[in-house]
Amino acid sequence: MVADYKTIKSYASPEFVEKRSRFIGYIKPVTTEQEALEFIASIRAKHWDATHNVYAYILREQNTCRYSDDNEPQGTAGMPALDVLRKSGITDVCVVVTRYFGGILLGGGGLVRAYSHSASLAVESAGVITMRVCSECSLECTYNQYGKLSSLLPESGAVVDNCDFSDKVTMSFHIPRDDLGALKKKITDVTSGTVSVVSDEEKYYPYDK
Repeated sequence: MVADYKTIKSYASPEFVEKRSRFIGYIKPVTTEQEALEFIASIRAKHWDATHNVYAYILREQNTCRYSDDNEPQGTAGMPALDVLRKSGITDVCVVVTRYFGGILLGGGGLVRAYSHSASLAVESAGVITMRVCSECSLECTYNQYGKLSSLLPESGAVVDNCDFSDKVTMSFHIPRDDLGALKKKITDVTSGTVSVVSDEEKYYPYDK
């Protein structure tokens, strides 16, 4: 795991009408090219009767990016959609813009604006989130210490995933790896060195901070 990255929170499918042409912007988080291709195929199957099903995707996997104009004039559809993804700074994402032609030609500039707008609406609707490299950790404390630590962890940027209450309290949590050192020091200070943090795996987690 090298660095944090931005992606979208969820699937979305906003739509709008431009000069009687209907544009539907489907967007979904994906992690592999196979997932992207399957998503594109599913939209094409759903909208087999559409005039165009334009797509673009960017993946961390092998730094992959692809797009298709799907028979729109070259450079007026897929590339504008891809540019929206790039300018948003997101990756591991696939967008498919479905168009039902309304009988009025939009021209080259009009197509670029329409496909850009559809992709932008999709990104906005899905929401952008930062995936951060986090350390999965645990600690064991007394019930008297639990009150302080249950406040200290979230204040320090950690997210508590589970608490087990038996003879002692075992807290499982994750925290951005860059913040772990500072948290360990705080825990040592507030518990006079009687509580230590055990670090396990590192995984990506969504973080707004």
